[in-house]
Amino acid sequence: MLGRKLSMLALVGTLLFVPCSAWSAEKVIRISTWGSPQHGINTLVWPTWGKWVEEATEGRVSVKVEYDLGPADSQIDLVTDGIGEVSWVFHGHKPGRFNLTQLPEIPTLTRDVNSEVASAAYWRVHEQYLSKGGEHRGVVVLATGVHGPGEIFTKEKVESLADLKNKKIRIGGGIMATLAQGMELTPVSLPPTRTYEALAQGVLDGALLTLESLKSFRIGEVAPYTLSIPGGLYRGSFTIVMNPDTLAGLSKQDQQAILAVSGERLSRLFGRMMDQADAEGVAYAESIGNTVTPASPELMSQLNTLSSGLEQDWLKLAARKPAVDGEAALTYYRQQLRELQEAM
Repeated sequence: MLGRKLSMLALVGTLLFVPCSAWSAEKVIRISTWGSPQHGINTLVWPTWGKWVEEATEGRVSVKVEYDLGPADSQIDLVTDGIGEVSWVFHGHKPGRFNLTQLPEIPTLTRDVNSEVASAAYWRVHEQYLSKGGEHRGVVVLATGVHGPGEIFTKEKVESLADLKNKKIRIGGGIMATLAQGMELTPVSLPPTRTYEALAQGVLDGALLTLESLKSFRIGEVAPYTLSIPGGLYRGSFTIVMNPDTLAGLSKQDQQAILAVSGERLSRLFGRMMDQADAEGVAYAESIGNTVTPASPELMSQLNTLSSGLEQDWLKLAARKPAVDGEAALTYYRQQLRELQEAM
């Protein structure tokens, strides 16, 4: 009897933590998420977008965040199949399927571009050009985004590509593999969550990661040297997607309302979240005495050569998509970066 009473109390306690909007909403959208509960996507992006959706639909639609519906590399499939109705997708998890999305990953090699600006520019070029390539088949793209500048973190101080030659460096998906080849590194593919351990055990000499990782993945504790590249060595490409049947199942009014609070507005929010996380990572690295070495003019010249090669590689990929004008897309993206940054 006592156990039954305790179970009932637990159920009541659980129900008390369900948002009131979920009770009255005509539709509750299931958001599949990955990353820790402390990640900015879960503490800032989903709550903020959920509030926008509720307000825009006058409470008819609300959202519910669900963890552990599937691993990070399965998120677009979960949304396509309707297991999760919305999620965020890292394009590098699906090599071979996503090629046009490598455009914003190419380094700009300029300090001025933050992730909010880059994410907004990415949305504009996606809408104008990249969407015609059909790489997001089976889902509705609600937003696009990039993470912050990718930097080089090492256990010992490095100042040049010669210092990095043959070093065992962690890489992820996307354009990092091509960069590693051009830089003559020994690439080791690992998720960020396993990089700390690999560095601590001497399996790695360094890592290509974002400034956020200095704190969020504790990289600053085991790789105390940062080789800083203006604008970053690379970016990572993301999208927020929705199941098309979920969207079609809503009234026209609510469909339009959700799309109105997504697009560039949601893309900017994603980028702003990444900027905040990077700032926290830098502050943490400073607090524990990490060393930052600015890239030399010689190194920047070498990286500019590498970057030019990446652009040509991307244009060749874009040429396989007859509906996409790669040259125009690249020019337009860089133009939007400049104009949006000037407007900040």
